[in-house]
Amino acid sequence: MFDQDAQSPVGSEPPALSVLRWDELPEGPALVLLDQTRLPAEEAELACTDVPALVRAIRTLAVRGAPLLGIAGAYGVALAAVRGDDVVEAAGLLERARPTAVNLGYGVRRAAGAYRVAVEKGAAPERAAAAALAEARALHREDAEASGRMARYGLALLDELLPGGAHRLLTHCNTGALVSGGEGTAFAVALGAHREGRLRRLWVDETRPLLQGARLTAYEAARNGMPYSLLTDNAAGSLFAAGEVDAVLIGADRIAADGSVANKVGSYPLAVLAKYHHIPFIVVAPTTTVDLDTAGGSSIIVEQRPGNEVTELTSPQVGVVGEESGGLLVAPVGTPAYNPAFDITPPELVTAIVTEEGAVSPVTGVGLAELCARSSQITIS
Repeated sequence: MFDQDAQSPVGSEPPALSVLRWDELPEGPALVLLDQTRLPAEEAELACTDVPALVRAIRTLAVRGAPLLGIAGAYGVALAAVRGDDVVEAAGLLERARPTAVNLGYGVRRAAGAYRVAVEKGAAPERAAAAALAEARALHREDAEASGRMARYGLALLDELLPGGAHRLLTHCNTGALVSGGEGTAFAVALGAHREGRLRRLWVDETRPLLQGARLTAYEAARNGMPYSLLTDNAAGSLFAAGEVDAVLIGADRIAADGSVANKVGSYPLAVLAKYHHIPFIVVAPTTTVDLDTAGGSSIIVEQRPGNEVTELTSPQVGVVGEESGGLLVAPVGTPAYNPAFDITPPELVTAIVTEEGAVSPVTGVGLAELCARSSQITIS
């Protein structure tokens, strides 16, 4: 059991989470995932030995979070190639697994592009598969490096906006090591503040209906000895009114060309509250999450999740999140449910977007385009 107010000893850090790795099992190659539907009760791994298994893991949120989905998608293409499966078909299955997360398609296209180029150059199937796997590993490394840079830029921005004191930060959903090749996006900024002794409190939204804040962010905060408190999503307003929040930090699953941000549903109300209370609302995401081909928020496809996620409470030990699982009913049988996975925050409510290339504030299409132009990302169509 973790003590939420415990502090890690100075200079002491927990071992890195093994969230995703390529492995050679007796039954063949596999992408091995830390099953996030089982957290925090159990740290259990899930081995995906083919693309359909990985697609199921993505749809049931065993693996989730925009940057990590990109990495998983790239490894999924490599898995299909190594197995000798149809790479084009596998890439299509992976890209369609979750429509809002732009990183998933980006990772799939990078690995598929490396495979295609190798084939076009006359490489044998084994060599072409190796090229796809090398591209996935390169993306994995790049994301870890980007995470560190985002943390530094984000912390510098906080110190500029909130000089002279410890920070009380509110976050939504989960944006830590569980979504990244490194230590995360928004959570990595809060973790950096904690390590420098400048985090007074991390307020963690429970994040209904699947409780990624309660299950995952609280798990990561406790694991790192951060001072944190958990709250229901609809309690955030009272915190703002009481003057207990200095800044809001969230991640993103897609950022449109105009700066509109798609993130876990519940983010937009936080932005409205922050605007009313004159509190910085900061989005932290890699440039791979910026989709310059999507003009604005109205063009972002918002994933609709199964209604039983709202009408039932499901323990990870009872059933699989996102499927009919026999969970505890909290609404009458047959109750229709509205369950969008994301909402859209317009750019005028966003104080800054922090990427591995720096921050843009105020948030404009021109500023985002300049950041992306500086990025070292490789674009493969």
